[in-house]
Amino acid sequence: MDSQPSGGAAATVWRIVDASRITPNTVTVLGFLGICAAAVLALERLWVISALVFVASGLVDSLDGLLARHQGRVTAFGAFLDSTLDRLAEGVILGAIGITFAQDGIDWAVGACFVALTASFLVSYARARAEGLGIPGSSGGLMGRPERLVIVGSCLFMGGVGDVTPVLMGVLAGLSLITAGHRVLLVWSASDGRGE
Repeated sequence: MDSQPSGGAAATVWRIVDASRITPNTVTVLGFLGICAAAVLALERLWVISALVFVASGLVDSLDGLLARHQGRVTAFGAFLDSTLDRLAEGVILGAIGITFAQDGIDWAVGACFVALTASFLVSYARARAEGLGIPGSSGGLMGRPERLVIVGSCLFMGGVGDVTPVLMGVLAGLSLITAGHRVLLVWSASDGRGE
């Protein structure tokens, strides 16, 4: 049996999920649907509830890989589905936050959402494409997915507090762009085409 979460909320969720005998792909989909629910709550300006649902969905989504290994159901499609829905989930939640900015007339924050979303896709794509080309060491930078999720969760939790959420979105956009650029440089320095 593979290692399991040792304590806290993750361990409780793990026990429930494991006892239910649902499949890892089902857990992945449930995690994505939870993010969609958090996005709807954000559109309704129910910020704290949205943040709590977002965190809970992240906990559920983090268990699909563990569950797959525990049940002996590790598949290429499962990994593909998880990565695909992770990207889609980022688009859904950032899109919802961006809509609230547009409703409030905060144009620069809407732009920051677009930048953050594009940069997050670039960060993930740079790593996946480099690995596909057999180039190692492409996972550096400040804003990996866990770090991005922390900032997005903070945006939701602080949604009703002044200009905190727009500022956090600007920070997310800037750091994600830097991370994307950093990964491109890592791939460039590791590639055999450096001198071209």
